[in-house]
Amino acid sequence: MTENNVSKPKSVSSGKYRRLMALSDDRGVIAALAIDQRGSLKKALTALTGREVTASEIVAFKTLVSQVLTPFASAILLDPQYGLDAASQRAATSGLLLAYEVTGYDTSTKGRLPALEPEWSVTRIVEAGADAVKVLIYYDPDDDVPINTRKHAFIERTGAECLASDIPFFLEVVSYSDTIGDEKSLAFAQVKPQKVAKLAREFSRPRYNVDVLKLEIPVNMHYLADPDHTGPTAYTRDEAMQHFRAVAAETRVPFIFLSAGVSNAQFLASLALANESGVPYAGVLCGRATWQDGLPPYVNGGTQALRNWLEHEGKQNIQALNSVLRQGAQPWWTIYGPQENLNAEEAAGS
Repeated sequence: MTENNVSKPKSVSSGKYRRLMALSDDRGVIAALAIDQRGSLKKALTALTGREVTASEIVAFKTLVSQVLTPFASAILLDPQYGLDAASQRAATSGLLLAYEVTGYDTSTKGRLPALEPEWSVTRIVEAGADAVKVLIYYDPDDDVPINTRKHAFIERTGAECLASDIPFFLEVVSYSDTIGDEKSLAFAQVKPQKVAKLAREFSRPRYNVDVLKLEIPVNMHYLADPDHTGPTAYTRDEAMQHFRAVAAETRVPFIFLSAGVSNAQFLASLALANESGVPYAGVLCGRATWQDGLPPYVNGGTQALRNWLEHEGKQNIQALNSVLRQGAQPWWTIYGPQENLNAEEAAGS
């Protein structure tokens, strides 16, 4: 272990604990739906319609997804730009995360630097009824030191803001390499496991006050060797499972997996591999894998067609995901301690 790694935290504040409970199912697993996409969703709808889509069309899509699917999700991740109506229409049993970062990044500046929504603060996110704050950053642990120093300071400030408001901080970290370029390439697939392990180690450090890490699947399943695979490979199945375990070994806070825009079938296969690896992931924040195939029905048939798709295929997608989680995901409170510890703490303070 490196000096950066410290012993696992034994507890979180009672406020954060209660909000984490609101975001998880009765097993302490975060089975959350993500639909905080803004630029990418607008781009996808524009491509399907052949015209510029309106904000109200994006709001309507998110709201219907929330209405139909949150009864089957422990929480939903939304954005303050298009998602507040959807937040108000979620199931009563579903917690709420709100995204704090500006969507995308400035391509004219090296480093994919993050920024926060200028009209929002953690205080305002709390006032909007959220149970957690989510921030996404793009991070290459092997990038230039000045670039990563700026990102470290950015996360330190955000974590401190969440700590002051006693609300959980979910940090989503997406790896990249400007040196390699294409993150879907074989070359990046070969280095991705090490990059995810390094960033998991870095952002587990107590200085960032991250409560839950939202991590990528550490391998690219397109390059996994199996009997039906044709084309280049980056890892055998055994090697892939070792990569899952290496990432888990570096993580000192609860971690969940993101779907990263892959198909539902591929994400389920990824989670099945995580289950087989025996890693203690605490759930998922699953976005496009669950609902992206509902975009064509929405564009071609309107809200009723989308509702029909969500009530059948969308529901099946999220139920299949929940089934896989029941086979391997572990409660986040294995890191932060059981409910009894919190009750004892409160009794001592009363």
